[in-house]
Amino acid sequence: MPGDHRGNSPEDAEDVRLMRLVARGDTGALEELIERHQALVAGTVARMLGTNTDVEDIAQQVFIRVWKSARRYVPRARFTTWLLKITRNLVFNELRRVKRRAQVPLESESGSEEPPLRDENNPAPDASLLERELQRKIEEAILQLPETQRMAVVLRRYEQLSYEQIAEVLDLSVPAVKSVLFRARSELRARLNKYLA
Repeated sequence: MPGDHRGNSPEDAEDVRLMRLVARGDTGALEELIERHQALVAGTVARMLGTNTDVEDIAQQVFIRVWKSARRYVPRARFTTWLLKITRNLVFNELRRVKRRAQVPLESESGSEEPPLRDENNPAPDASLLERELQRKIEEAILQLPETQRMAVVLRRYEQLSYEQIAEVLDLSVPAVKSVLFRARSELRARLNKYLA
């Protein structure tokens, strides 16, 4: 019966409809799917790899895989879960390929943002400057986590996925996801201790 998979939202129903069109070779439907989910894919890739150089290329590869596997697509879970599984596989492959490459923290959204001016009469650093510095240290610490922990943190913190959704993306049980996130948070706390004190 229609809608027997777990993603019964109108958004997911639309994704499934578009995938059926993509399976018939409809490039317009693929473009619409890309438009709908490019931010999710590119954001996840960027936070996992920590560099802006490969993000576009890997995000493009994700959607090439969507195109190539459209005929075999069966909506057993939410479309975004399936999409994030493809993203996970490509990101993990890339991480293994460039093992131990020097990691660069993500740039700010605009990329050219200058630090705020400091009040010369008050030598205390500006609160927003401290906030940005802390954010940069958090991103650097996340990049040092093992890949599964990193992916779990990215999906939970930045994409606000539920434990159940993260479990599906990572092929883990919900208790395993909670354990992975607990270990990741403990590791992050240890790395960021001096900044959070």
